[in-house]
Order: sequence, then structure tokens, then C-alpha cells
Amino acid sequence: MSHRPATALVIAGALLLPGCSKGDEAVPVACRQGPDAVRAALRDAPGPVTLEGSPLSECIKDTSGGGDLQEIGFTYLSVASRLADAAARDPDGRAAVELGYLMGAFRRSRVGAQGVGHELERRLRSELVRVDRHSPAFRRGERAGRRGG
Repeated sequence: MSHRPATALVIAGALLLPGCSKGDEAVPVACRQGPDAVRAALRDAPGPVTLEGSPLSECIKDTSGGGDLQEIGFTYLSVASRLADAAARDPDGRAAVELGYLMGAFRRSRVGAQGVGHELERRLRSELVRVDRHSPAFRRGERAGRRGG
């Protein structure tokens, strides 16, 4: 029995909460390619990870409209969930580096103060519960994501 369908519904519902945005800056089109594109880009971690030149932190920011933040947030949560599953099985593996990078890039974006951003941060952190965040692989990825994600 998989918890993925239920988790996806909870994530989707949580991200539909009203968002607070500071402006209407458009999210780069490349950021809207979905989870497969983000996963493919993360293969470059801990090197620079971009979606057609846009760092992951530029894809998700407080200045994005609430709908943009929800869409990109759902993508990031989907990717984080899959990576966390793999990183839990192999704390020193590739998935741990990629998950660390994603989390570092999210932190670099400074999203999470309120509304949708806050809920997204809470959900991303909940994916880390089963992951060794002190593993060298996760930490290497996280440092790289904070620097250039």
C-alpha cells in the first residue's frame, strides 16, 4: 500500500491555502516544466543546477503570484518526496545530494515567511524526517544549493 496518493492530496490541499505575495513578478517559463525537468536538472548537483538558465531559487520566491508559488511548490514537493524515499535507503547516495541541493536552493529563495510559502516550507521539512540530514552527501548538496541554487 502506497502513501503517495494520500500525500499528494494533502500537499495539493495545503497549497491551495490563500497565498501572500509581494508583487506579480513572473516565474520563468522554464520553471513550469514539472517534476521530471527538476529531477533531470538536479543530476548536475552539487554543480550548478538550472532550468534553462534559471536557478531553482529563482523559480520559487515570495514575489511570485500565489498560483505560481502553488504550482512550483507542488513540483518541488513531488521531487522532494521521491528523493527522500531514495535518500532514506542510501544516505550517502546520489538522491541525498540532490535532495540536499533542492533544500538549499529553497532556503536560498527565502520563501516561507507566510501563507503558501510557509506551508510549502513546512511540507518540505516534513519530507526530511526520514532522511539523514547529517550525511556527507546531503550536506554537500545543501551547501551547494544555498550557494548557487
